[in-house]
Formats: sequence, C-alpha cells, structure tokens
Amino acid sequence: MTSLSSKTVILTGATRGIGRATALRLAREKVRLAICGRDPDALSRVAAEAGVLSGEPVYSRSFDLSSEEAIIDFYASARGKLGPPDILVNNAGCNSRKAPVWEVSTDEFDRMIAVNLRAPFILTREVLRDMIGRKSGHIVNILSTVCHHASETMGVYTAVKQALDGLTGVLLKEVRPLGIRVSAIYPGGTDTSFRPKSRPDYMRPESVAEAVCAVLTMPEDLIVHGLTFRPMVETNF
Repeated sequence: MTSLSSKTVILTGATRGIGRATALRLAREKVRLAICGRDPDALSRVAAEAGVLSGEPVYSRSFDLSSEEAIIDFYASARGKLGPPDILVNNAGCNSRKAPVWEVSTDEFDRMIAVNLRAPFILTREVLRDMIGRKSGHIVNILSTVCHHASETMGVYTAVKQALDGLTGVLLKEVRPLGIRVSAIYPGGTDTSFRPKSRPDYMRPESVAEAVCAVLTMPEDLIVHGLTFRPMVETNF
C-alpha cells in the first residue's frame, strides 16, 4: 500500500460528517493537512483534533466556497504554509432541502451550483497548475449515488452532482498522461447532519472516510476511477 505520511492534503467541507471523519482519518496517516469549512468554531475543533493525531499543526480557514476570491486565497495560503499539494479531496457539498423542481428557488439553485460544482472546479484548476508541473498528484471528488439514478425531490442536487461527475470523467482522461490520478467516490446513504433525521441504519461517516483513505493508499501501479458503495439497507436504486 502507498504511504500518505508527510504528503500534503487539501480537504474541503471538513467541519462535520464525511469531511470531519476524513480529516481525522487522514491525520492518523500523518499527512500535512489543510482544511476549510463555513463554521469557524467547528473547524477549529477539527483542526485541533487532527493536529493531535497527525503530530503537527493543521492549516484551517473558514470561508464561503461560493466566493472564487476566497477559494483562491485559501489555496495560496495553504500552499505557502504546507507546500504544493499532493492530494485534493473535494468533499464540500450542500443540498438546501428536498423539494420538487417547481418549488426550488433560483437562489437555492445558484447556491447548489456554486458549492457543489463551481467551487470544486475552481480549486481543481488551481491545484492542477501545481500538479502538472510535478507530473504527480491525486484528485478525489466525493460525489453521491444520485449520480447513478433519479430520486424525486433531489432534482437540483442530482443535476449538479452529475455535472461534477461528468467533469471528473473528462478530467481523468485529460490528466492521466501527465501522471495525475483522478478518482470519483459515490457514497450511498450516510448518517450525517446532512440529513434532516438521524439514520443509524445508514453508513457511518467514519466508514466512508475509510473508503476514501483506501483509494488514496492503493498500490502505485493502479488507480481507482470510481468507487460506489451503499449501506446494506439501501434499495432505492
């Protein structure tokens, strides 16, 4: 397996759920970690806990991913603190609520595009400018099983996740000749605060984090293009 020790990792949406679990799991691998999220208090707690696990300070910044200027500034600052990134995990996402298409406002639509599609595009573009020069790197996009099927009341979220899925597939082909890996991860139902009600029968975010870590530590002579997994109780596909 490939060691992640001392590799520089940028992870978005690290304050709770899958993002928080992934930050802590990667910290146990002794990575050099940069994280972001909207909630400054929650982000500080994750950074402190991850720092204890990794043995070195974690760079963190709280900001809104709908701002291109803030994204670019975060990347430049993280790069300055930790060096060029070896790994980018685009995890942050939002779904304002479940609703049929005719009830979704334009503001909600724009917000979901900004966070779920535009932000990972911007950060990926910035990261690639470093990775291409070094002919190495790994980009992981956390998608969703909504990319594989249609779910009522999830129209806009499905649309933007499928758009990022399409971008991921093209990117994989574009950067493969340059020595850069791209992986798409499609988790099914996960018991996080992303849901309005607790679902203890769904996957734990820590389980999803294990899958992310497994993809990143695969032997160097292979690349996971896409990984789909669901809780045992999920049958809506």
